[in-house]
Amino acid sequence: MSDTLELLKDLIRRPSVTPEDAGCQDLLIQRLQKLGFKSERLDFADTQNIWLRRGTAKPLLTFLGHTDVVPPGPLDAWLSPPFEPTIRDGKLYGRGTADMKGSIAAFVTALERFLAEHPDHQGSIAVMLTSDEEGIATHGVVKVVEVLEQRNEKIDWCLVGEPSSSTRVGDVIRVGRRGSLCAKLTVKGIQGHVAYPEIAENPIHSLAPALKELTEEVWDHGNDYFPPTSLQVSNINGGTGAENIIPGEIEVQFNLRFCTELDEETIKRRVHAILGKHKLKYELDWRLSGNPFLTSQGELIEAAHAAIKQVAGLNTVNDTGGGTSDGRFVAPTGAQVIELGPLNESIHKVNENIGLEDLEVLSQIYEQMLVELLVK
Repeated sequence: MSDTLELLKDLIRRPSVTPEDAGCQDLLIQRLQKLGFKSERLDFADTQNIWLRRGTAKPLLTFLGHTDVVPPGPLDAWLSPPFEPTIRDGKLYGRGTADMKGSIAAFVTALERFLAEHPDHQGSIAVMLTSDEEGIATHGVVKVVEVLEQRNEKIDWCLVGEPSSSTRVGDVIRVGRRGSLCAKLTVKGIQGHVAYPEIAENPIHSLAPALKELTEEVWDHGNDYFPPTSLQVSNINGGTGAENIIPGEIEVQFNLRFCTELDEETIKRRVHAILGKHKLKYELDWRLSGNPFLTSQGELIEAAHAAIKQVAGLNTVNDTGGGTSDGRFVAPTGAQVIELGPLNESIHKVNENIGLEDLEVLSQIYEQMLVELLVK
């Protein structure tokens, strides 16, 4: 059994459903301290965070990951228990294998091999881990970055281990992500009997034209790196459950995934303008999950391309698709940020898995990136 596979199996056995860590970080601290990393606990609320750093010189390369996983879902749908790592047909099955304990295991073994060969490398290396990525992400990386910024500890290159690959490990890297802005809209009406609409006010009817306009709005046309901004309605709740009552209010939740052509305040202003145009009585609560970020060029992207080509023989594609990641909290500090990890086909699904060969290739790519960036 390879060191990477053995470590991953140890991590999978720990049921770290967000925001729990279940001892994963303690295990990783033990491995990394042996390599000369100094560990610092930066826990906030119910979230466990760890910052491990080796060296003080510039530049600083940081591996970023999360030890929490999403809930396993219906247990009877799994072919083997989600927290009992099981090998079948060349793959390791278990919750977190791909998202993203596989990458974390690959980080660690890549560092072990690299430091054995290059103990006097240039610059510094850090590992940042949180147990609050799959949840609301309010006490995880965002808080750690605040601490680092307060003491002017700057990350130059940040490699996020999110599952970026499509059909082969390394065929896609994420060089940016769209922003995510969530909204909860409550439209007020007057409750009444359906037989007497003249003395009631149906908020569903009032909202319908405005909602149509919101969903048909052309927010922008995207750019060379991002697709156009998209608004999607995720929930609509209204009514009392009775068929003869006009409801007094309706609640709608929607989300905008926006590109670098827009910013938060511009989106808010345009949404309010549409709602005002339809003279709705409403309340609107916003939550910014993250701003868009983009690393269009630089040494980190060059190192990823070179390492993937050498190890896997692939010409990788730069992409900005997918949801959000913790990279959104690091990019505003001025760091170059990319995401490189295993295949994303099974993430968040039952029977989540990672290919055994893919796991080894990923660790080798990470090791070669260390060479590209820190050995001159």
